[in-house]
Amino acid sequence: MSFILAVANGLIELPWWGYLVTTLVLTHITIAGVTIYLHRHQAHRALELHPIISHFFRFWLWLTTGMVTREWAAVHRKHHAKVETPDDPHSPMVFGLKKVMWEGAELYRKGAADPEIIAKYGHGTPDDWVERNVYSKHTVLGIAIMLGIDLVLFGVIGLTIWAVQMAWIPFFAAGVINGLGHHSGYRNFQTDDTSTNILPWGILVGGEELHNNHHAYGTSAKLSSKWYEFDIGWMYIRIMEMLRLAEVRRLAPRVLIDAGKANCDLQTLQAVITHRYDVAARFGRTLMSTWRRELETVKANGSGIDTSRFKRWLQRGDLKADERADLEEVVKKSKVLETIYSMRQELAALWARSSASKEQLLHQLEDWCKRAEQSGIAGLRDFSKTLRGYAVPARA
Repeated sequence: MSFILAVANGLIELPWWGYLVTTLVLTHITIAGVTIYLHRHQAHRALELHPIISHFFRFWLWLTTGMVTREWAAVHRKHHAKVETPDDPHSPMVFGLKKVMWEGAELYRKGAADPEIIAKYGHGTPDDWVERNVYSKHTVLGIAIMLGIDLVLFGVIGLTIWAVQMAWIPFFAAGVINGLGHHSGYRNFQTDDTSTNILPWGILVGGEELHNNHHAYGTSAKLSSKWYEFDIGWMYIRIMEMLRLAEVRRLAPRVLIDAGKANCDLQTLQAVITHRYDVAARFGRTLMSTWRRELETVKANGSGIDTSRFKRWLQRGDLKADERADLEEVVKKSKVLETIYSMRQELAALWARSSASKEQLLHQLEDWCKRAEQSGIAGLRDFSKTLRGYAVPARA
């Protein structure tokens, strides 16, 4: 009888909150493994990890997720390469938010089952004996071992702990981040997709909540950008770096604005192109009140088109073909809207042109600033002064 009770209770008996804390700690280690090892280290090569740390995460993820490093990295790399197109493996813009939220793990598995994706995007991932013969070959074995460990340590309640472990990453990483992270939240950068930051404190999923920041600077080891954002994954990386267990390879370039600059130069051009997503976002924030006020005026004058759809265009920049046609019709009804719209399009075209020389692009940038300052629109005038101030930080 005592043996049966021991098996039921496990080797470790805890109060209810002890089991809760244990579950959170175990899932958090898995989250750290996903964001530090799979995402920043393997998929984007933003940092190097000491072999001991790298293999620990690989082993832990085998136990708690059954994910194969090469498959995960390949699917994620394709997501960035084909973001929000029909070829994106898990875009809510393509599959719908509900599908990605609740079946995100299935979309990952479908992508991982495509040999073309693995061959094209899975390069540079582990291919040693243990990977080929254990981790990749016996993915279910690791999960079964984790179940056994939880049952032995915690008894029957270990089954609940294990179930939470198994559901945590498929729901939060594959579902919430890939779903809500392209649907709801705030944007620091106007990237060419709908990525958002879900929360300013990246704790729940190790910093992955700062998804818009990541899409702006995909190869940066640090996901936070603003002073109020906290990327706990980055905190762990810095600790490991101090212990010489990690080496950061890439960070997002620092935005520097020199308020004293009166004219554009080649460094201004370089900084504007480098920080194009920040430039676009600042343009939107500076002109937002003017843009919305003019839309309300057009609506009040009876344009026949629902202008409320376009209130966030300066922030998001994402429109379907039919919506863009409607927007172009709306802006014709207001000189101010038409100017803001055309100037925004010209600004985007500036960093999209690859055939023009640096001198030609610089001339176009200076001409853009002069026309903005002469437009009679206060927001454009103010933004032009900011644009002239973009600078390249001095080398240390």
